[in-house]
Amino acid sequence: MKLDRLIGILSILLQREQVTAPELAEQFEVSRRTIQRDIDSLCRAGIPIVTSQGSGGGISIPDGYRVDRTLLTAPEMQAILAGLRSLDSVSGTKRYAQLMEKLSAGNSSLLAGNAQMLIDLSSWYKTSLAPKIEIIQSAIQQHSMVRFTYHSPKGTLTRMAEPYYLVFRWSSWYLWGWCRSRQDFRLFKLNRMTDLAPGETFSPRPSPLPDLTPQRIFPANYRVTVLFDPSCSWRLVEEYGADSFTPQPDGRLLFRWGFPDKESVISWILTFGDSAELLEPAQLRTELGDLIRRMAEQYKERR
Repeated sequence: MKLDRLIGILSILLQREQVTAPELAEQFEVSRRTIQRDIDSLCRAGIPIVTSQGSGGGISIPDGYRVDRTLLTAPEMQAILAGLRSLDSVSGTKRYAQLMEKLSAGNSSLLAGNAQMLIDLSSWYKTSLAPKIEIIQSAIQQHSMVRFTYHSPKGTLTRMAEPYYLVFRWSSWYLWGWCRSRQDFRLFKLNRMTDLAPGETFSPRPSPLPDLTPQRIFPANYRVTVLFDPSCSWRLVEEYGADSFTPQPDGRLLFRWGFPDKESVISWILTFGDSAELLEPAQLRTELGDLIRRMAEQYKERR
């Protein structure tokens, strides 16, 4: 990301007397033209960067210069620091803590109790998630394939993918990459990956940004109507919003929504036990009733 790169370039310039554009281009794996545009962006932000040509030339910041905090307002700085904290929450390292200290140099209150926004991207799967993120980040930087076993409703298969982006969406982490088997870009959920390992290098191809709109990922192909007990309102509000249901005269909640497939409808409704009644579609109501009867038979007390 450009913001990450700009912060990284500024950090390097503050620590070294001089650095060349080719060095920066190699470190951040971009072209020299991109580095030049980044330097121009830093100059426009008010940072006095000096460039010199010829042998022994390079890019530098004058001695004694410190980042002027007035370049960023306090809320803007807090937002940046909150983002950096969130990356540490899943990386399993403290690599961003030092950068936070540099950005807030001379104003320790930004790192103390004045934080107004705390973002924790960790999950119950942090122990297994952090190593996966490390492997994928390294593979993206080095243009290495990743090999993994992928567990999905369609089965368990071995996949090879060219990694391009790590994506955090819908409270989960995903890999956006080119799948060798499907010969197309795919979104892979990290929690469904096992045996993740880097592979051979590849030549990067143009990568479109993933379309992560709910309509694209969770198409409303299957419309349902369900009656819920009033005690379920908190879940409906949390998962689908306060406008997802209509209170009925008897107090029950009429819910209408679209799901990608009937399997996701059935598994979701079953989590409500007898507090939900599927009304439509009629065929699915019949299938759900048959399933519940089979389950009741399965759990009958053995004599």
